[in-house]
Amino acid sequence: MTRSIRQSLYPLLAISLAIGLAVPIGAAAQGRSTPGLDSLFTRREVQVPMRDGVTLFTVILTPRRASGPLPLILSRTPYGTNDWGGTLGMEYGFSDLIRDGYVFVFQDIRGRHQSAGEYIMNRLPRDPRDARSIDESTDAYDAIDWLVRNIPGNNGRVGMLGISYPGWLADMALVNPHPALRAVSPQATMGDSWRDDFFHNGAFRLSVSLEYAWQMEATKDESELPAPSRYDTFEWYRSFPTLDSLARAVGANRWPSWVRFAAHPSYDAEWSARAVPRLVTHTTVPTLAVGGFWDQEDKYGPQATYRAREGSDSLHRNAIVLGPWYHGEWYLESGDSLGHAQWGSSTGTYFRHDIEAPFFRHWLKDQGAGHVAEATVFDGGARRWRTFDAWPAKGTVATRLYLRDGGKLSFEAPTNARAGPTASDSFVSDPAFPVPYRPRPIEWQYDPRGSHWRQWLTEDQRFVEGRPDVLSWESAPLDHDVTIAGDIAARLFASTTGSDADWVVKLIDVFPDSITDRPAMGGYELMIASEIMRGRYRTSVEHPAAIRPNAVESYVIDLHQQAYTVMKGHRIMVQVQSSWFPLYDRNPQTFVPNIFHARASDFRAQTHRVFHTRDAASHIEMSVLR
Repeated sequence: MTRSIRQSLYPLLAISLAIGLAVPIGAAAQGRSTPGLDSLFTRREVQVPMRDGVTLFTVILTPRRASGPLPLILSRTPYGTNDWGGTLGMEYGFSDLIRDGYVFVFQDIRGRHQSAGEYIMNRLPRDPRDARSIDESTDAYDAIDWLVRNIPGNNGRVGMLGISYPGWLADMALVNPHPALRAVSPQATMGDSWRDDFFHNGAFRLSVSLEYAWQMEATKDESELPAPSRYDTFEWYRSFPTLDSLARAVGANRWPSWVRFAAHPSYDAEWSARAVPRLVTHTTVPTLAVGGFWDQEDKYGPQATYRAREGSDSLHRNAIVLGPWYHGEWYLESGDSLGHAQWGSSTGTYFRHDIEAPFFRHWLKDQGAGHVAEATVFDGGARRWRTFDAWPAKGTVATRLYLRDGGKLSFEAPTNARAGPTASDSFVSDPAFPVPYRPRPIEWQYDPRGSHWRQWLTEDQRFVEGRPDVLSWESAPLDHDVTIAGDIAARLFASTTGSDADWVVKLIDVFPDSITDRPAMGGYELMIASEIMRGRYRTSVEHPAAIRPNAVESYVIDLHQQAYTVMKGHRIMVQVQSSWFPLYDRNPQTFVPNIFHARASDFRAQTHRVFHTRDAASHIEMSVLR
């Protein structure tokens, strides 16, 4: 890709972000400097030795107009030092940091681009009993140790910053932080790759996982990317009756990650050993977690890693920022909108100028008060920033919204005790005709022609209205504002004629039909929280179990956290469906030991039923501010 095309993509770069891990624009630019940066920095390329002798390719950018000893900001990346997690777009994304004055360092991790060694996606932590063992934490430690000893004129302080996979690498540096590491900001980080990227409550994230493994493991430098044979990937994925037939067709059964998916579809030690919340339960290093409420890849990670550190944060150096963003949007965009949703201000610019830059300025340069609120979150409904001294916010009330007969949604619990024609709603889920997760055509996530992948979570949900396999319940217009500031969860009482089922739950803000300042949003159905659960994991993510046909079971589905005010006059809607294709694979709806080995004959249409009686009161529970 030419330089002019690459530069024109800076404001739209996040179109190509993928699976907790941004998709690089291309490998051709590796080893070349960026003209826009040459006037600002002198560039030095070195091979930094690790403790086992492997060397990692590293780019050091020193300001040409440096004044006094400067701190370092390090970003480690699997995408190449001139691409995502490296210098790509830094003139814009790091503009405030550049003005403040730092030495910027970008490093290829093991086995990627110009670094030696073996690449392992989300490498397992080292065995501490083996002094010669390595992992991403030891590589970060060794890199920092070399940098502070070999870069002239540095002040001995290092900050780490990364978004997506580079954010996970920043988190891993906190496992055993080097003494020179003084501030870290893991952004859009993978907290747990089973829960974030590859499986959600056991449902396999098909399109993300296949396309990302293809990109990362077919070659060392992303020179071979998925080649779309159909523009609408919905039809392409649907043409394969099973996961096995798909894997064989594209060669995925030879990729290490796909082999891991197929061997470990449940949550076992293969996944838990990599989970950041288990590895980083406290830190003495000031840490600023950053995430997006509409992050299509890693919404769970920033929230979970912040929570894991918070329990032992006696020094009050653990903070979180959650904005109205897709995956990494705050780096290269103003953040004034996402799809059709308008936020009324430049949220990305505000974060970079008023939160991120002062954070590093204080801890690395002893400048400014350095105060960062415990939790800074953007309320997308009220369209304003809020700060709290805890997240989820204190002073909330657990408030339930009940599914009722006649498609109604109410704060009042149902009173009907007996089963009858109004005790439940049902639909037929047919794996042969799954519900698309966004309006078609569904482009490849990395499609060079463009993709709507980054904004799909804010798409108008009216596109599925009228489908017989999507159930909806809607409240009356609210007579007061309802402000959510924390956890959201769904509890469904449901049954199926099969022995397995997926349950997708969506919490939606339904706008009034007429909005003076935003007429295009009339009647818009904005999804503010959503998640999927594979029924076999209803009682344990480690030990799947078949569902008893026609038995009423309880399913608790974590919809994560949100800061959002549903305004007076708006309605609240809940939708339930059983497929979200091809983001998630199709459930056979008959229990099989391992879905990666399911046969075409295992996939059968089944009738699912959602109950709303006094004793089986399906509902949404939200943390609502008093």
